[in-house]
Amino acid sequence: MILKYIRSVLSASGNTDVGILVLRSFTGLLMFFNHGMGKITAGGQKWDRLGHALTDLIGLDFLAIFFGFMASFAESIGALFIVIGLFTRVSSFLLFFTMGIASFKHLMESDFSELAFVYALISIVIMITGAGKYSADYHIVQKLQNDE
Repeated sequence: MILKYIRSVLSASGNTDVGILVLRSFTGLLMFFNHGMGKITAGGQKWDRLGHALTDLIGLDFLAIFFGFMASFAESIGALFIVIGLFTRVSSFLLFFTMGIASFKHLMESDFSELAFVYALISIVIMITGAGKYSADYHIVQKLQNDE
């Protein structure tokens, strides 16, 4: 009895789909409510300021509002897509790119933003693993395969 319990605790097998669901849900909801919602609803001035994090590095100032909007989109709509598992790899890539720029900007200012690094790392994990079985992506692919 005890050996069976110990074996199940130490076993490499488990329900990775549930683990990915929990990771996606918490990460996406935290990103949306703590960062994305305020940015996507803030409008052009906020997007311009956010976009300059990238355009100051690449020298294309006329794209600041666009890149600021894309960062806001990744942290809001993209985060919600990650929660429901829709376009998960694309949304995770957008979030990874946004967090990568944020991390780099902080490093250039001699600051270390561990939160941006953590979100970037989680985004990479979700890109690699995909959304898992408990996602819209999975059900869409299943439907498409059954229709063939």
